[in-house]
Amino acid sequence: MTTILPVRAQPVEPVEPAEAVRPVEPVAASPRSPALSPSRANDFMQCPLLFRFRMIDRLPEPPSPAAARGTLVHSVLERLYDAPLGERTPDAALRLVPDEWRRLLESEPRYQELTAGDGWTEEDWFGGAGRLLHTYFTLEDPNRLQPEARELRVEHRLADGPLLRGIVDRLDVAPDGALRVVDYKTGKSPRPGYESNALFQMRFYGLVLWRERGVLPKMLQLVYLGDGQVLRAEPRERELELTEQKVRALWAAIEKAGHAGEFRPRRSALCGWCAHQAVCPEFEGTPPELDPALAAERLGLA
Repeated sequence: MTTILPVRAQPVEPVEPAEAVRPVEPVAASPRSPALSPSRANDFMQCPLLFRFRMIDRLPEPPSPAAARGTLVHSVLERLYDAPLGERTPDAALRLVPDEWRRLLESEPRYQELTAGDGWTEEDWFGGAGRLLHTYFTLEDPNRLQPEARELRVEHRLADGPLLRGIVDRLDVAPDGALRVVDYKTGKSPRPGYESNALFQMRFYGLVLWRERGVLPKMLQLVYLGDGQVLRAEPRERELELTEQKVRALWAAIEKAGHAGEFRPRRSALCGWCAHQAVCPEFEGTPPELDPALAAERLGLA
């Protein structure tokens, strides 16, 4: 069962129309097993060529204000729960913003471009993050929550299938063992009837946790800070089984494209947000030549 709860927050300035996605993971110092995450799965469903650019070629992308702001707010909400119960206040969250912004700049120096020259200033970033954090406190009381985990890395290898991997923003466990999977979004909630992509991500996480822990999550919850909405779904076994079938079919299509060396572009309204138009055939660009050995390595092709 899926419901959107219209919890209205104080008015906030709109964030970028496109919801920020997690940045493309850099190449690790030590090789990790090829895996499918919700972000990369959505990339392939949106445009197989975009999937290739991010998963195989790992082409650089310019820093995104939406991604930077989203990462900053996520970091503050993660750190907020380090404070004792009773001290998780809006003021405490705002005090974390400058330090978390500095941490972000240290880990992602490219974000410095966003506050250089005539671009956004640090005050703009702090003010924008502050408004989103204010909305958070109208939706949840962190002093009544004691998460089991924050920024939890989860993974599970399906039998005769791909390795699934992701990062859960927050995992709450009730005294009776019931699991609630929570994800924060700094953009606006989807319009009614357009929740499928968001729910796919959460069911993906629910599937991984179910397979790893043997416990079906009780609640999947998306908290939208851009417009103060909460999207909740109570997954059923059949829904997660269908999610597994979808993931298996998706991975089979990815493997087929990898073996054939064909990742075709798919034009859509989202092309306007793509950083790779210059090398996309849909915009008269030419993709870099695909390295078959690199594709095999990063997709784990036999």
